[in-house]
Formats: sequence, structure tokens, C-alpha cells
Amino acid sequence: MNTVKNSQVAIVTGASRGIGAAVARRLANDGFAVAINYASSSKEADALVAELAAQGTTAIAIKADVSNADEVRAMFDATEQQLGKIDVLVNNAGVLKTVPLADTSDALYDQTFGINVRGTFNTLREAAARMNDGGRIINFSSTTLALNMPGYAIYNATKAAVEAFTHVFAKELRGRNITVNAVAPGPIATSLFLDGKTDEQIQTFAKMPPLQRLGQPEDIASVVSFLAGPDAGWVNGQILRANGGLA
Repeated sequence: MNTVKNSQVAIVTGASRGIGAAVARRLANDGFAVAINYASSSKEADALVAELAAQGTTAIAIKADVSNADEVRAMFDATEQQLGKIDVLVNNAGVLKTVPLADTSDALYDQTFGINVRGTFNTLREAAARMNDGGRIINFSSTTLALNMPGYAIYNATKAAVEAFTHVFAKELRGRNITVNAVAPGPIATSLFLDGKTDEQIQTFAKMPPLQRLGQPEDIASVVSFLAGPDAGWVNGQILRANGGLA
């Protein structure tokens, strides 16, 4: 493994497992000091910090509910105090529960919009004042937005909001050389996708893309690495649909 310089700092929300953990590992390998945000999985977050530390990377775990503005502010405070000013923000934290719109409870609506939309809003607002010039912001949308499948109305609505944030915020940061983009994964083999699905449903999703497989967390981490790195300096305000050709 290359020597890690930790010259830049990244926050990855929802990074204790799944895509977020893969992103944290990849950014650490790319030379970032990483703040691993989690909402409840402290054991997994601490284990990831220990794993990265054993490889020579500076990493910290920070508990914060991204839907709470005060906790997001405290997360930025802790990151700045322990690692330095932020260069990269990855808004990976999200929730998904597929329910027909007519059967969606107020509580589920509030939770989904709270984490997926308000959570992204909270971190973007904080980053606007505190991120280093020349930084990178990577939000998370979803290929489900292009598929219009039954049961995804509320989730899709949250991701449509995230895409709107991405397009507009990229223009609002004019003059600071900060790029704002979003990744829209297709079906990825994580608990967020797999939980609640039958083997038959999973196989159906796996066969949908022309590449005929589920994506792996590392597939998305590679895309985030590109958007966070120097080669993506001319990519701004875009939605990168990493889905194996599904849509």
C-alpha cells in the first residue's frame, strides 16, 4: 500500500458499513484522513477506524444524526479539531424502505426526508461556510429515480431533491473551485438493498443491467474516488449514474 500522507481531509456520512465503508476505505487509500460518520453502529465504525489505523491512515469515528443540524455542526467541529479543515464531503447516509405511497406512514415519510434530504441540506449548508476552496462534494442519488418502480415514490422524491441540490449548489459555490456532483448507483449488494428482498427478487435485479450482476460497494467507491480526485476537476454539477447500463 502507498504511504498515506493525510494531506487532505474527508467526511463520509453513513460510513460504518456498506457503500459508505467502502468509500472510506478507498479515500483512505487515496491519501485522505477520514472522518467516519455513523448514526448508531458505533461498533462497526470503531472497527473501521482500527482497520484504517492499522494501515497507517488517520481516521476518526463521529456519531451524528445528519438530520439534526446541531449534530452536523458538531461533526464538522470535531473533524476540524482532530483532522483539519474539510476538503471532501461525501453525503452517503440514507434510508430506503419500499412502500406504496398510499400506505406510507407520516413517520416513514418524515424519516426518509429527514435523513435523505434534510441530512444532505444540513451538511451542504455547513460545508458552504467551512470547506476548503478547491474541495469536492459528492452527494448520493439513485438509479431508482429513472426506473419509476412501484413502492419507491417517497424514496425517489428524496433523491430528486438531492439532484436538485446538486445542480444548484454547484453554481452557488462559483469562484471557490469547489465541485458538487452526485453518484446515482444501480442495485448494489449491500444490506440497504438486500434486506427485505427474496432471493428471486435479488436475482431479478441482478439480471436487469446489461452487465448482468449486482454492483459491489467498491464499484461505487471507485466512482467517488474519481469525483474526489484531481482527474475530475472539470466535472461539476453532474449526476454520474453508476449502474451497469441499467438506465
